[in-house]
Amino acid sequence: MTVLSNYPESYPAPAKLNLFLHVTGRRADGYHLLQTVFCFIDHCDTLRFQLRTDGQIVLTHPLPDVPPERDLCYRAARLLQTTAGIHQGVEISLEKQLPLGGGLGGGSSDAATTLIVLNRLWGAGLSREELMRLGLQLGADVPVFIFGDNAWAEGVGETLTPIALEPAWYVVLVPPVSVPTAVVFSAPELTRNTLPVTIPAFSGWLKGHSGTQIRNDLEPVVIERYPAVRQHLEWLKQFGAAQMTGSGACVFAKFSAEQAARDVLAQKPDWMTGFVARGLAQHPLRDF
Repeated sequence: MTVLSNYPESYPAPAKLNLFLHVTGRRADGYHLLQTVFCFIDHCDTLRFQLRTDGQIVLTHPLPDVPPERDLCYRAARLLQTTAGIHQGVEISLEKQLPLGGGLGGGSSDAATTLIVLNRLWGAGLSREELMRLGLQLGADVPVFIFGDNAWAEGVGETLTPIALEPAWYVVLVPPVSVPTAVVFSAPELTRNTLPVTIPAFSGWLKGHSGTQIRNDLEPVVIERYPAVRQHLEWLKQFGAAQMTGSGACVFAKFSAEQAARDVLAQKPDWMTGFVARGLAQHPLRDF
């Protein structure tokens, strides 16, 4: 193997929060119809790439118990390589900070960063829209990270509209459980008929000026099955509105100032894990 180029730069794969998540229906193929708002935060995984001449895709730090063919970084690189007819390979180094099964979109974000960066390093020349279509083959959350803006999402999560969010800080708690998304969406008790809401209604809810009910429809399913998620959520609700992100397990609350968020995090019991993150106006690789 000959190394073509060494790119020591690190590339971020930021987490996302779902500021709400409604399940509005279910398609004939079993996929659920959703409404949600994706908000990027500055808590990230980090990736590095080293190009190879032999066409091989190598993970230098494979995730425990995840075969390469199931790893989203590997799958993203292989999909781009095949689609664009790339003969080069790559070594991918992933520094993992985002929890698996946490609802923060870590795997999807890693896949998106892999597609964005390798599209340039390999000279594949795909447009953002083409990369988003590839990303959708890997998972419903991947396209938003390629889209690059905080987004109002509908459909199965792939119909995206940019949305401006006010600056905010978030306390995110990480319960010590991994929640499988498929298990939550297949739960018979899951509400699947929430009435659609509008962007103005959501904006009014953010400002406290709307009677519209905004929530995460997956939350009741998860807190019933995972007591640790319920415990973390109940503790955080002492300090204001708090909810679960995605299909869990992480829960969060929003604050207008960094110090207010840090003051809350400082009060958490020692057995809880969490962090403070700043909301981002856009993905850090939006204009890469």
